[in-house]
Amino acid sequence: MKKSKKRRIGRYILLCFVALILIIPDTRKILKELFVLFANMDVNEIIEVLRSFGPWAVVISFLLMIFQSVAAPLPAFLLTFANAAMWGWWKGAIVSWSSAMLGALLCYQIARIAGRDVVEKLTSKLAMNSVDMYFEKYGKNTILICRLLPFVSFDFISYAAGLTSMSAGSFLLATGIGQLPATIVYSYVGGMLTGSTKMIAMALFITFSLFALAALAKKMYNDKLASKKTGEKNE
Repeated sequence: MKKSKKRRIGRYILLCFVALILIIPDTRKILKELFVLFANMDVNEIIEVLRSFGPWAVVISFLLMIFQSVAAPLPAFLLTFANAAMWGWWKGAIVSWSSAMLGALLCYQIARIAGRDVVEKLTSKLAMNSVDMYFEKYGKNTILICRLLPFVSFDFISYAAGLTSMSAGSFLLATGIGQLPATIVYSYVGGMLTGSTKMIAMALFITFSLFALAALAKKMYNDKLASKKTGEKNE
């Protein structure tokens, strides 16, 4: 089966799935409430929502993580904080890491199936063009690097990866390694969460930004040295 035909079939399946969701009663109301839940930046509110589902809380946490992945760029760290507060930092880290992996893979597969035009509608053309520059400059390392940049949506990166020739296995490996440090740190902080969520999140963002900028500076320096050595050999 040709790639174009596979893509058309995939799009039809995706559209049918979206249509099925939209015809379910009160779906729009539920989606609006979910957006408000994340927009409020209130971890305690998310914890209350999870607790209200009793033994199904883990399943709901998984579904919320997948929702925020597809509906980029909602803040995933809120869920990571909440999971840690609910189940302790290391159990919460396992829940957050595994559900984020599933969400990232879903974004990757949607991009694979639907193509760039659909991805740009889910995100934005400007966002995808910005992400393209990262992939052009850093290739497969983009996923590892951008996971450490809190101001770059990792969900955008997941979508963009699905538009490249990167295999699902390579994507999952880079995603798993790349998101692990942030998940552990956020979970550890979430397990002893006190004070303003926004202040804690800002402190974490600044910390990861500094680490990421240091990594980028090192890579640029190494690339410059490699380019200089190549130029000397060619002379």
